[in-house]
Amino acid sequence: MQPLIVEIEDMRLKGSQNIREHWRARSRRVRREREAAHWTLLDAKRPPLPVVVRLVRIAPRTLDDDNLLGVFKGIRDGVADAYGIDDRDKTRIRFEYDQERGAPHQYGVRIEVSPA
Repeated sequence: MQPLIVEIEDMRLKGSQNIREHWRARSRRVRREREAAHWTLLDAKRPPLPVVVRLVRIAPRTLDDDNLLGVFKGIRDGVADAYGIDDRDKTRIRFEYDQERGAPHQYGVRIEVSPA
């Protein structure tokens, strides 16, 4: 089966470990990210479990590795929600993380789902 590749444009993932924001603002931001990933994958033809999910952050600047993992928390939960499973179950879903440099003011997320 072909891998599923979807992009969420104009989504700016912020390094949550270093950002200073009110807890309500953070909650709203993470909920938007989670729902965007959930609904985007829910509408697409997903490969059956088990799968490998590659999450790619597109932004003008790169993050270090520990911040990269943290910014994808909402997206990761949304992908697991679309499959109706817990994101801790490594036997059915495995996550990989990457980032690409985009043009100035270009932000987005690419989700690549392929059979394991």
